[in-house]
Amino acid sequence: MNISRHNNIRAALFAASAFGALGLAQAAAAQDAAAPAEAAAAPQDSETADIVVTGIRASLESATNAKKNAVAFGDSIFAEDIGKLPATNLAETLNRMPGVRLTRDISGEGTQVSIRGLGPSFSKVLLNGSQFQVASDGGTNGGQGSNRQVDLDFFPSELFTRLDLAKSPSPSTLEGGIAGTVNLRNARPFDKPGTHLTVVAQGQYTDANDKIGPRGAIVASHTTDTFGILVGVAGVKAKTRVKGFETVGWTDGNLGAGDPGGNNFSWASVVPNNTGHGLVAGQPVNVVATSGLTRSQLSTALLPRLGRESLTDGTRSRISALASLEWRPSDELHFALDGMWAKSKRDYSKVNMNWQVRNSGPGTGAQATGGMIPIDLTVDDNNVVTSGTFANSSFFLEASLFDQSTTFWNVNPSLTWQPSDTVKIDASVNYSKSHFSREQPTFAFQTTPQSGVDVYYDNSGSGDYPSITTNIDLNDPNNGTWQWYRQNITMLKRKTETKGAHIDGTFGDDLFNVKIGGAYDQATRSIRAYDNSPAYQLSVCGAGCTGATGTVPTSAIAQYLNSSSAAGFIVPDFDALKNVTNYASFLASAPETRGAVTGGATGDIDEKVWGAYFELNGVTTIAGRDLHINAGMRYAHTDQKVTGPSQVGTAIIDITANKKYENFLPAINLTYDVTDNLKLRASASRTMTRPDAGLILPGITFSDPSALVANAGNPDLKPYTSDNYDLGGEFYTGGIGYVGLSFFMKNVQGFTVTRQEQVAFGSLNIPFDSLISTQQDALRNRAALTGTAIDALPITVSRPVNLSDLKIKGIEATWVQPLDFLVKGLGFSANGTRLKQSSSSGLFAEGIPKYGYNLQGFYEDHGLSVSVNYVWTGKSVAGNGPQNGITGADLIAEARGQLDTSIGYQLPFFNKALRLTVDVLNITDEPLVTNFEYKNAPYSVYYPGRTVLAGIRASF
Repeated sequence: MNISRHNNIRAALFAASAFGALGLAQAAAAQDAAAPAEAAAAPQDSETADIVVTGIRASLESATNAKKNAVAFGDSIFAEDIGKLPATNLAETLNRMPGVRLTRDISGEGTQVSIRGLGPSFSKVLLNGSQFQVASDGGTNGGQGSNRQVDLDFFPSELFTRLDLAKSPSPSTLEGGIAGTVNLRNARPFDKPGTHLTVVAQGQYTDANDKIGPRGAIVASHTTDTFGILVGVAGVKAKTRVKGFETVGWTDGNLGAGDPGGNNFSWASVVPNNTGHGLVAGQPVNVVATSGLTRSQLSTALLPRLGRESLTDGTRSRISALASLEWRPSDELHFALDGMWAKSKRDYSKVNMNWQVRNSGPGTGAQATGGMIPIDLTVDDNNVVTSGTFANSSFFLEASLFDQSTTFWNVNPSLTWQPSDTVKIDASVNYSKSHFSREQPTFAFQTTPQSGVDVYYDNSGSGDYPSITTNIDLNDPNNGTWQWYRQNITMLKRKTETKGAHIDGTFGDDLFNVKIGGAYDQATRSIRAYDNSPAYQLSVCGAGCTGATGTVPTSAIAQYLNSSSAAGFIVPDFDALKNVTNYASFLASAPETRGAVTGGATGDIDEKVWGAYFELNGVTTIAGRDLHINAGMRYAHTDQKVTGPSQVGTAIIDITANKKYENFLPAINLTYDVTDNLKLRASASRTMTRPDAGLILPGITFSDPSALVANAGNPDLKPYTSDNYDLGGEFYTGGIGYVGLSFFMKNVQGFTVTRQEQVAFGSLNIPFDSLISTQQDALRNRAALTGTAIDALPITVSRPVNLSDLKIKGIEATWVQPLDFLVKGLGFSANGTRLKQSSSSGLFAEGIPKYGYNLQGFYEDHGLSVSVNYVWTGKSVAGNGPQNGITGADLIAEARGQLDTSIGYQLPFFNKALRLTVDVLNITDEPLVTNFEYKNAPYSVYYPGRTVLAGIRASF
């Protein structure tokens, strides 16, 4: 190489590096004066580690070789053959990468990805380099679809050939992910020239439901010298049956003014009717004496609030279609047109048998049970109740039917033009649209208040959750105690739309080039809720839901209830109830509401973003060794408009908030070749993520039936910005073997957490008459018990706020090692991550485990391949305290390890076109557990069961 030119390149690159560092410092200094914004670049072809999937060993060898040539921190997975990307969906595929953690649905399937600890909404997900959104609801348990995360279980792996993950950003791709950027690239015809047909057919069995469902894919492609077409379709229909235990937290009872704790329900003050146990109805009762505890112990004794066994039962189906056209009229000019359509449908019921430990006690309405009497209780050192009898208990069956559907389509034309060896132009436009709807009728029945129901409670640690048994048969429709509790008729609709245009120019060669580009992106979200519950309830069971009048009086209830061996308690006949109550008519006339249906705010969000960048790439020499440099700056300007309904007096009006902000986002990535086998890497950058979409909607929603908790939006939330530093490297031992280590730190400003505060009900500006009957009853009872006016009753308001700072430090280690010296074809790969977070506020970012690791052992030879994978994720804070008024109580997502195996055998005939496959997931049948601060206080426990997928893959 010409020495003079070499020196000029080196000088230019060092100048660029200095400029990038200066820009970072200037941006940091200007943070308080300017509104924050967002950036995270998607990976570039030359900046990520590629895994070409031709087999287990070949994929690891390609990963090792490509990582050796990478500049930035990141990984990729490539499919050598269409339809051969590993795992059942893209989330499960990404879980094979270091530093990636899955958010799992209650069915056990991965839905969203978290990178380096930060939650799914901090990962920017792109499709063919462009932004997109899916209006889905975050899985079977729902409630996670209003943010910026993408449900990746929506996309089958068979239609994709490349996934890129960038952990350190480059300036040339879209801003938006503090944690990292994932780019999904669908299959295209010239990925494998010629004429090809791939067929995948499998049966999916889960022992939790003992059913087999079909899944499969067909992908066909054909190319000529200049033109190619690829079409594909993939689908799955799976039975879902998940049993579990749920609460709405743990709580303690009210003994009177001045006692500590949450006081979320009231003990009996006089003996209710039919109590038994030698107690006389109507006489005063000393519940401290009957409990066998001291007053201090009983006042803070923790019980599950609405502790309930739960059964989710139904089907989930998904069909996705892809069409991709490529035209290459010359070597210099390439056109592509990618289009994708997908539809997902979930039809299921969820039934819960709730032990009515919440705002129950003396008073009026459905909540007026008279209060429980505790008998012979024991507690542990944390004052969690471990055993006891609870006289005058009450139960209610909450049975909901879910009809959910999601549609998505995306079109993405693009071109690449390279008129010379030193000039390359890339341009693309994109448009996507998605709709989601959820129809949800709920029928609830309760045991007759003061009917002599006892609960025998055992939380001594013999199971994953407490045993709650009774002196009546809760699985008997004809036990003479069932009456109406409430009915709800609701619908939720979401709509998303994205569109954008991008252009990028590269000038120079591999030794030195300059990239410049611009982008325009617009994203809109709309969330609307509909609720006709008051009118429907009045029609079904009369005023106050007394059951004396209406289309289904109390005397007729038993004929609509059935025993259930699967649930262990009664379940309703949904179809019969819908028919007899004229359900369809009430649903069609349901008026729009503010958001009780969603548990969060409703409204519209419109964001327009203009972006531009410059980027320098090149190679220089220091001490006779190559230094690879990627550096530059990205600029983003955001116009944000948020509109949401809010209560003003007795009227509901739309409130609109407008915000504009801009960000300068520098980044520099360096890789130094210490020796041919030793690489050192360093990166410094600023990134940003816009605030949670669902949290910036204005207004207050009051969806808690107990009338204890309200959720408030905050349109003044600022974007999160992060200054990021990475340092690491790898030592390559030969072949597929290498050992890698990296350290990283993220200084996040403006991180959002939910903070709870107590306010008076009257300050919520929500008319009492607009509440559902159970909320009205709950407020009346609390007012009667405490002698407080309803407007003065304390309500816990959960409101998102920006933390001043959050620091995340982490270490990632990777070791890939062949073991051919023991057995040919044997080997392993392992990676682990350690994270530590701190904040001056004392609060923590939710969902960040301290430790996580991924182990893989493999054997591949003689047409047989076996892979055994174990993924372990440490415990993390799922929700900051206080919870239910209990100081210092966090929700803890407990540590979980999952063992999977994948076995394949290439049949030796038909030109080796057929491959038998068997995958077994969650071999050790691990549950999904979240606890309320303590190990013996489960918040939720789900049992997804083991899944077996067996079938055949044919490629011609």
